[in-house]
Amino acid sequence: MIELERLQTEQRNPRTKNIDCLPTLDVVRLLNAEDKTVPLAIEKILPQIAEAADLIADHLAAGGRLFYQGAGTSGRLGILDAVECPPTYRTDPSRIVGLIAGGTPAIFRAQEGAEDQESLGAEDLRKHDFSAADVLVGIAASGRTPYVLGGLHYARSLGAAAIALTCSKNSPAAAAADLALEPVTGPEAITGSTRMKAGTAQKLVLNMLSTAAMIRLGKTYGNLMIDVNASNAKLTERAIRIVMEVSGAPREDAAATLSACGGSAKLASLVLLTGDDVETCRKLLADKRGKLRDALKKK
Repeated sequence: MIELERLQTEQRNPRTKNIDCLPTLDVVRLLNAEDKTVPLAIEKILPQIAEAADLIADHLAAGGRLFYQGAGTSGRLGILDAVECPPTYRTDPSRIVGLIAGGTPAIFRAQEGAEDQESLGAEDLRKHDFSAADVLVGIAASGRTPYVLGGLHYARSLGAAAIALTCSKNSPAAAAADLALEPVTGPEAITGSTRMKAGTAQKLVLNMLSTAAMIRLGKTYGNLMIDVNASNAKLTERAIRIVMEVSGAPREDAAATLSACGGSAKLASLVLLTGDDVETCRKLLADKRGKLRDALKKK
């Protein structure tokens, strides 16, 4: 029996008990007021988020992979973060993976029973040859989702890094992980609807984890998306503008160099800033583990 009354995410919110009696403008004001508490909950755990981001960056730099695993909204948010990394940071899609209880159908339609077996969490990781070199972020608002617990237990059994992202304190997920990220967002405006404040907190934390890890890996230059994957017209235009911004080159030169560099804004910027040929710059970036600032220090 699941004792929902003990879960912080399932408590009834005293501030919204009569929300159905309010005019719509007051309803949305109340929802907005609840949402404002989410960044404050995250602020309390920023040191743990930074530790997790460094852990992820270290594993990726060493050739490991990052896995997100969750059920329902939590799983969808992990997938969302994973699929945004290749276009934004030119990561290999196989290196950052989102898993959801129930598989692909659960992305589009709720598969509520899929989360109830721990064995399925471990099984999904096995299907992807999850190993000690990888890192798992198990996402569960309540911190007790069996599917996520199964994944965390399996990761720990292999000696892999296991991170729990939950909105409840002292949860089973936290106990099963090496590192727990616990932004406690409190009772939802609509009791138990964890797609709301809890989901917002998870999205913000996942943004921080992947963004900070990518920064550590040299996939930004300042606040520019230097490793953007120029895979469509919009992203190609963004890449050209980044090369222009970094190198100071006119548009025509930036576009031509970007094309000669296979669409890599980072490589094109280095070519224009150093005057070296493409292959020399490509080797230099490889020697500097893809970090443009370090590559430029040779001049």
